[in-house]
Amino acid sequence: MKFTQLKQDIASGAKSIYLLQGEDAYFLSHGEEMIKKAFLEIPELNFSSFEGESLKGSAITALTDALQVCPFMAERRIVRASEFYPSESDWEKYMRPVCENFPATAILIIVNTQNKKSGADLKRKGAVTYVDCGTASEEEVSRWVYLMLKRSGIYADVSVCMSIAQYCLCNMSRVAIETEKIKVYKGSGTLSQEEADALVYKDADYRIYELTNAVAAGNYSKYITIAEDLTGKGMDEVSLLNSLFNFFRTLINVSSSRKSSDELAKELGMKEYGVKRSREQAAKMGTDRLTQLCTCVYGLLSDIKQGNVTPKNAFYLATSQIFFGG
Repeated sequence: MKFTQLKQDIASGAKSIYLLQGEDAYFLSHGEEMIKKAFLEIPELNFSSFEGESLKGSAITALTDALQVCPFMAERRIVRASEFYPSESDWEKYMRPVCENFPATAILIIVNTQNKKSGADLKRKGAVTYVDCGTASEEEVSRWVYLMLKRSGIYADVSVCMSIAQYCLCNMSRVAIETEKIKVYKGSGTLSQEEADALVYKDADYRIYELTNAVAAGNYSKYITIAEDLTGKGMDEVSLLNSLFNFFRTLINVSSSRKSSDELAKELGMKEYGVKRSREQAAKMGTDRLTQLCTCVYGLLSDIKQGNVTPKNAFYLATSQIFFGG
């Protein structure tokens, strides 16, 4: 299930094993807290935690023994294991017997940030309730922002909520902080796009996304404004040039590939929408032009390393070629 479904699932009763897995720290920590809040009493006596690194081979018995301990003056005891990636043989030998006769007085929470291909596939094991704590989509995050603001008496248009999600790159820890900031500032009423733009800090990666979009659109004024903002906040010209080089290279790769947008998205670690958008940008700019710009930026980066040009002048030269080089 998705993290957003966990609250409803908890309301239907406790599960034996919860696997919270994904890279979003907010979902991982809040998922754990939701389970504890619902089922844990007297935590100083009925909660224990293990580091997965120490749970190898026979050492896993420390975890299984903890699950067998009777709770003290409470209905359940909760045991937590972080970064627990047992091998298939270890799972079969130590965990499977427990899962087949799981104690009714215990709950096991496994908190994993990675989805390792080797070892046991915990998501598919009996008695395991899998909670997807990976990065949410823009639609899911914007819906979350909308509901949080609405509960505080603040109305925000869907497009405004979507922009907040985009500015934070769907990182829920950042989204939560920015949403709280808006709630404190606004109090109630309608949140405008102008207010959201002024209040929400735009992630540097999002600003790079805007910068490259300005390149594809040929919007020199916006490009310069974003570049000045980024350098004013500590990003150097070499980083900007590397971002431009990666942008041009990605467009070339996307435009030359015969794979579907879905296949290419998985291969490049992009969203399918991003691949489609890149293909549109590549078609507009043209392969020859992209190749010329990619070669130009790469050459300038090489010149910087060799001391033939300063980073600032190299960036000016790249900008000139991008917008005025024909």
